Amino acid sequence: MSALFDCRDAFSRTLEELADQDERIVAVVNDAVGSTKLGRFAARFPTRFINVGIAEQNMVGIAAGLANGGKIPFVCGASCFLTGRALEQVKVDLAYSRSNVKLCGMSSGLAYGQLGATHHSIEDLAWTRAIADLTVVVPSDPSETAEAVRVAAASAGPVFLRLSRLPVPELHEGRAPFRLGCAEVLRKGTDLTLIANGTMVSRALEAASLLAAEGVSARVINLATLTPLDRDAITAAARETGAIVTVEEHAVHGGLGGAVAETVAVTCPVPMRMVGVAGFAPAGPVEYLFEHFGLTAQNIRKAALELMEARVRS
Repeated sequence: MSALFDCRDAFSRTLEELADQDERIVAVVNDAVGSTKLGRFAARFPTRFINVGIAEQNMVGIAAGLANGGKIPFVCGASCFLTGRALEQVKVDLAYSRSNVKLCGMSSGLAYGQLGATHHSIEDLAWTRAIADLTVVVPSDPSETAEAVRVAAASAGPVFLRLSRLPVPELHEGRAPFRLGCAEVLRKGTDLTLIANGTMVSRALEAASLLAAEGVSARVINLATLTPLDRDAITAAARETGAIVTVEEHAVHGGLGGAVAETVAVTCPVPMRMVGVAGFAPAGPVEYLFEHFGLTAQNIRKAALELMEARVRS
């Protein structure tokens, strides 16, 4: 079994490296020093670490003010609260105003499993990708997380980074660096395409291996950037493989699956299946929730086979 890593470690380490090089880098948190893994940052850069307490709307507004003063704020907090409570400020103070603020939605998806629906962050991508001029990125492993943080810091304008606390394998060691707005083909295939991001990329790759053992050639695409969207890669996958399964640790409405379906519908309509969270998620261990909603390699394999059978019947 491959070693597993917490992407928050890559995030905090990279942010410290950037802060060493650029005095404009500051961190703004909502009383979540531990869960954001920024304790070391706070100790090293005490005058560049701002803890506003449990006040997410103020946190985003303060960050907009810091950006107006020439700083590059990284706003860090649990994704469910950062997006849900402060969505108006994200829309108006950041996106509409083109503020140079980087939002870091930590512990996204189902990571807070046993805390239940109030803490599941399964709507954040639907909310954020609907906002114009807000870049949305969902890294899949530590290397991609580190590169995404660097790209965000160097980019002008607001960015939303969706980061997980769930351990994932390293997928990009020795690969080409992360490129904003560019989908990444991790595995070639001709029979259908699996499109995933975040924690689901490794599971999609595992599913592709299971399918290969049954004679099915599955292309695997890591769609780390939801905004701007690589419509060309999606259209090519639809045209060349004829069917698409999307996999996301998010609601099946409005997230990765929705973005892909919107593109496919107007460029190259093909059969699709969307694997994700349907409805409110109950409280429970993460492993249980992943099984409950089919966010496993075996279920991705099953969805792919069902899609291929339906395509043959039609």
